[in-house]
Amino acid sequence: MAKKLFCEISPLTYRISVQKEIALRRLRDLPLRSRFALERSPDELPVRVYRHSSLIRRRLGNVDMRLQENKAVNLALVAPKVDHLLIRPGEIFSFWRLVGNPTRRAGYREGLVIASGRTGQGIGGGMCQFTNLIHWMVLHSDLTIIERHHHDGIDLFPDFGRVIPFGTGTSILYNYLDYRFCNDTDATYQLITYTSGEYLHGELRCDRRPDRVYHIQCRGEFFSQEADGVYRNNEIYRLTVDAQTGAALGEERIGKNHAKIAYDPDGLELVDRTK
Repeated sequence: MAKKLFCEISPLTYRISVQKEIALRRLRDLPLRSRFALERSPDELPVRVYRHSSLIRRRLGNVDMRLQENKAVNLALVAPKVDHLLIRPGEIFSFWRLVGNPTRRAGYREGLVIASGRTGQGIGGGMCQFTNLIHWMVLHSDLTIIERHHHDGIDLFPDFGRVIPFGTGTSILYNYLDYRFCNDTDATYQLITYTSGEYLHGELRCDRRPDRVYHIQCRGEFFSQEADGVYRNNEIYRLTVDAQTGAALGEERIGKNHAKIAYDPDGLELVDRTK
């Protein structure tokens, strides 16, 4: 039997470990205090770089729909904290720096959380959908992603109206698993975020028209039957295109996924890799 980590010994040691990580993050952020994007403008910047909307209440396996309703509340609390944020040249976007600790006292409810490859419930759960939205928009821009976490070793739920390719999601946990990007350009960007009855909406705007546009492609997706289970496989590419001419400028692979599925594979077409 493998020796347990300190955080796995008991609920108390887990809480101690969490507080240690929170404190360490605060210390590491001290030199960056002046670089975090905090200013908002009531006016929208003139150029829309990218826009996306995601369905809030989704059917995720056998997950209690009450958690989806609670997620809707959590997302509605988060959206105004980011809405109309300006990210000027040299500034860093930090999700947790803007949102703060999602506590019950602040109005957050229990939502779906994922930890160690398992689903559970936790206050503020479901907010990774918000950083998923932001990440997807940032991938379509010149902005530089500097921190992103992802449950890349497991595929927990079968597809239900999937729009964004598997493997482009995010994972967050206050405050030491953050989602961050930096504006390394000489342009100013702005995030517009809000919820409607059914959807979480986002726009990434800019003070000038970018020279390049980006397209995200999923390639080579298949499910493989392996000795210890069924795995989902794909590769994610980002293509760069000249905004004026439409000419292809290049491409890069930004992700490769080999994730064990945690649901019934019935109905999936499988590639046999057991031989």
